[in-house]
Amino acid sequence: MEHEIAIELKDITKRFGEVVANDKVCLSVRKGEILAILGENGSGKTTLMNILSGIYFPDEGHIFVGGKEVTIRSPRDSFALGIGMIHQHFKLVNVLTAAENITLGLPGEENLKMKTITKEIERLTGQYGFEFNPAQKIYDMSVSQKQTVEIIKVLYRGAEILILDEPTAVLTPQETKKLFGVLKNMKNDGKSIIIITHKLNEVLELSDRVSVLRRGKYIGTVDTKEATAASLTEMMVGAKVTLDIARTDPVGQQKRIEVRGITCSNKEGTTVLKDVSFLAFSNEILGIAGIAGNGQKEILESIAGLQEIESGEILYYSPEGDTIKISQMKAADIYKLNISLAFVPEDRLGMGLVGSMDLTDNMMLRCYKEGRGFFADRKKPRNLALSIVDQLQVACPSVETPVRRLSGGNLQKVLLGREIASNPSVLMVAYPVRGLDINSSYTIYNLLNEQKSKGVAVIYVGEDLDVLLELCDRILVLAGGSVAGIVDARQSTKEEIGLMMSTGKDRYAHEEH
Repeated sequence: MEHEIAIELKDITKRFGEVVANDKVCLSVRKGEILAILGENGSGKTTLMNILSGIYFPDEGHIFVGGKEVTIRSPRDSFALGIGMIHQHFKLVNVLTAAENITLGLPGEENLKMKTITKEIERLTGQYGFEFNPAQKIYDMSVSQKQTVEIIKVLYRGAEILILDEPTAVLTPQETKKLFGVLKNMKNDGKSIIIITHKLNEVLELSDRVSVLRRGKYIGTVDTKEATAASLTEMMVGAKVTLDIARTDPVGQQKRIEVRGITCSNKEGTTVLKDVSFLAFSNEILGIAGIAGNGQKEILESIAGLQEIESGEILYYSPEGDTIKISQMKAADIYKLNISLAFVPEDRLGMGLVGSMDLTDNMMLRCYKEGRGFFADRKKPRNLALSIVDQLQVACPSVETPVRRLSGGNLQKVLLGREIASNPSVLMVAYPVRGLDINSSYTIYNLLNEQKSKGVAVIYVGEDLDVLLELCDRILVLAGGSVAGIVDARQSTKEEIGLMMSTGKDRYAHEEH
């Protein structure tokens, strides 16, 4: 039986100056299928989807929708053709209800009665299996509920082809399972769905076919039932890659960081951490899991001296046996005391690197913070920059390139490489593989394991529960800014952790903290 084609791309080419983001890409999406698009950072998959959604216009090539050649010059054109894209960062108005967001900007919306709108929304939610309240305000919603609003918004506007960018990045396993059920119902109704994700296990579970891009070129499409994580990675990278995290058992552990009952608020005065306590030891990786915005960022910034705490204390235990109270110190004071603590923040350019400076100068920032003088010999920092570029395969013209010109993934490599080079006794990393392709991600995991084997206490904030369970020794689970529990990563499951994240209840055995 011949499959009906919903979208066909022929020889799509898109250039940005001298960079060819898409190079004569040809692929098709069938009606009533879920197609996953995979590729390393810089492979061109996001550019290709931005062309389909009307954000970019191709320099060359042809687009066919329903067998007819079309021109997509704007998101309005894309919507008119029944294409809807759900971005990773939602575009919703917080003070409005879900129903108001869904109809916002539609012609004649002011003449529609809310009863009529609600009835149509309820029809869509019932048809595809959404759990949804049209009258709920956006600011009262969880991440998964906001994502539901975005999906219903494009369905309400008549989308037959949906593009989802990293749809499960910040969902719990339970929320992911519900989303997959909805997407399968939509597929069975004849919708065409394209997903962009770095999670190969989800690709294998959800999709019907997988298309792979590499360095802007189309490599091929395979049936998911005939693929494995290893075969897909080899297609993306062009060589065999070992997808194993070599976790070793912790040995010779010593206390490095002790957090005792800390409470703190954000800039708006909202309490984000409530009576949080835990220990971090040398020779281990302590993971921190939680739904986005539950205090992960504030924990690391409190330890680093960047977040003021209202109560509680933080102690640092040096390898030499000294105990130093760092909870009332600023970051500069911590550096002055030669406390060997390194922090890789979530905000790479805002907090970690200076965009207008080149790689060498960004290496020198470490020396400046430690009081060794800014006008130092540039030879060692330059050699360090060259070493990081080589070891972590940072894509950049030279170490004289301003870091703002690097992609997010390459920025992360530079920042992590610099912090590791400072030989810390405590290394804190926030979402270190966000935006990185699978090959680069495993490079980072191996680097963190190397630090653990050298006696470093590694504190890892991540959003992929599969990785947390495979990489970490213990996992601290946050819910509502409080500690729901600390579990043994070797003994727990992502379903257990997901339940703790969403309910705040520790129904499982956990360690004293």
